[in-house]
Amino acid sequence: MTETDDRRIMRRVFWRIVPLCFVLYIVSYIDRANIGYAALQMNAELRISDEAFGFAAGIFFIGYFLFEVPSNMLMARYGPRIWIARILIGMGVVSMATAFVQSTSQLYGLRFLLGVAEAGYFPAIIIYLTAWFRAREQATVVAMFTAAIPVSYIIGTPVSTWIIDHVQGLGLTGWRWMFLIEGLPAVIGGLFTYRLLVDRPANARWLTPAERDWLEAEIAREHAATGVRHLNTWRAITEPRVLYLAAIYFVYQAGSLGVGYWLPQIVKHSGKSLSNVETGLIATLPYIVATIGMVLWSRRSDRTGERRFHTAWPLLLAGATLGGVAWVAGPIPATILLAAALTGFYAFKAPFWTLPGMFLSRASAAVSIAAINSIGNLGGFVGPYVVGVVAKASGKPATGLVFLAGLTLVAFVMVLAAPLASRKESA
Repeated sequence: MTETDDRRIMRRVFWRIVPLCFVLYIVSYIDRANIGYAALQMNAELRISDEAFGFAAGIFFIGYFLFEVPSNMLMARYGPRIWIARILIGMGVVSMATAFVQSTSQLYGLRFLLGVAEAGYFPAIIIYLTAWFRAREQATVVAMFTAAIPVSYIIGTPVSTWIIDHVQGLGLTGWRWMFLIEGLPAVIGGLFTYRLLVDRPANARWLTPAERDWLEAEIAREHAATGVRHLNTWRAITEPRVLYLAAIYFVYQAGSLGVGYWLPQIVKHSGKSLSNVETGLIATLPYIVATIGMVLWSRRSDRTGERRFHTAWPLLLAGATLGGVAWVAGPIPATILLAAALTGFYAFKAPFWTLPGMFLSRASAAVSIAAINSIGNLGGFVGPYVVGVVAKASGKPATGLVFLAGLTLVAFVMVLAAPLASRKESA
């Protein structure tokens, strides 16, 4: 294959694979995060305290943690197409059921089940992408996929707050309709996944036989040339460097998700006269900035082949700006600082997920990424819950961000000290 053929094939693969994964992750992340918008109305209706809301937002990650690695082991057995479709349909059904909760305990139960349903989804997509793209393309591809997270807020924030304020009927208030309406696309997306997703290049009918053989051989050749280790399932989970990355991701997720779930209430609190829709529109702006920043930063990481510092410096930005949100008055300065913090949080993601491949084979990395994501996502329980506890004590949700800023700076130091291979993942 010539260099022109190389680029042509990879462009075709990109446009066939990444947009579908991108859209599906937007759908799934809206179902995970929309409880933050529901809180603008739901908390008063169900008499949920700040502390209880933080627990409800975070208990999702307990279910996620318990079933993450088993989910990815089942994906290896049944294949990405079937298993990713199952995940989407399951989480869509649970999200729609949340519309009918009548108590805090019922909300806890369904949020836990939502975590169980979604467990394994993110690492499944990451591993799926590594079957189609080489190391030189992975940070950019993962960034384009994970850009779905801030984009889900860009789309979900105004849509969710508009539904809450304007859709009512059949005895259901706006936040209940929000869960019903936003859960349905996940079910539909699961059906489309089963129909459209292709497990690996060898099964891609939209490539010629020569193109399929070339791509399979190219990825296998690159993998064989790296000299990485292959470990069995238990050793891949307990490898010290895997556990170290899991600790970094735990601290990171506590900060990132602590901000994400509380952002609507932080913005609303900074401008008490704001309507729900106005709150949603303002809360969208930081995610627009973060999306642009994460894509540019990840492309720079691929271009230079450097991973460690491209993982670390965004955490320094996030930690340095996040703590300042608690000390500013008004929605404009708060939004500017939140935009900088979220840019750091999202720019971290794509370079970070290239790190396991620096010292593990693809098969071992599949399990290790699931373990890192599973353990790390427990931080998604800690972050929102701590902010809730602090908000209840202080009466100001943004105060809890000071604690999250400190955690993020700890993660920055941990990345710099990480015991990783020193080679570059360059072209």
